[in-house]
Amino acid sequence: MEKIILFDLDGTLIDSTEAITSTFHHSFKELNYNFQGTDEDIKSLIGHPLDIMYQELGIDKEVVWDFVDSYKDRYRQISRQQTELLEFAKEAVELANTFARLSVVTTKTGLYSQELLEHMDIMKYFEHITGREHVEHPKPHPEPIHRTLDLMQIKQTCDIWMVGDTELDLIAAQSAGVNCVGVTCGYGKEDSLKEHTPFIVKNPLEAVKLIRDM
Repeated sequence: MEKIILFDLDGTLIDSTEAITSTFHHSFKELNYNFQGTDEDIKSLIGHPLDIMYQELGIDKEVVWDFVDSYKDRYRQISRQQTELLEFAKEAVELANTFARLSVVTTKTGLYSQELLEHMDIMKYFEHITGREHVEHPKPHPEPIHRTLDLMQIKQTCDIWMVGDTELDLIAAQSAGVNCVGVTCGYGKEDSLKEHTPFIVKNPLEAVKLIRDM
């Protein structure tokens, strides 16, 4: 049976923590918002869409898109310099490519995600990237997964897996009717991941090996 693996990005394949937190602080300063929280508050929300993150950090809904625009303007400029592949990520993708078809499902902007993966020389392994701008409802809604599988022209008889580091990834997979593996190398808490899948591993390479051997 053909295997399909959908990867999340932040906390699953890449570490862009510095890029994300520094860009949030930049937008707060640029738009004169006196942010009273910490980097940990920002990191705890990674995986959610930017507008949701900003609202959770105290930004009024009426002006949230001004902050999102400020964020995107700077993030694209600094993301390559402040983002790196997580340990074992490249090996995971290379191994997965030997037995499965691959795509990316992320709440990051798809365009920026593609640029990052090309810079890291692993975009060539992925058929599609579904980013925030491609869907109305981001994860944990199943729409991003459904859209990606449609683009890949996947039949339901395939063995389909989602690999992600937060409960958003796992809930989306469950809602879409596909299998999922949680990795503990990212931003999610192991206890919350265990609530949504029995398959919890340390990193994406372990996840790929598990899927290969299932």
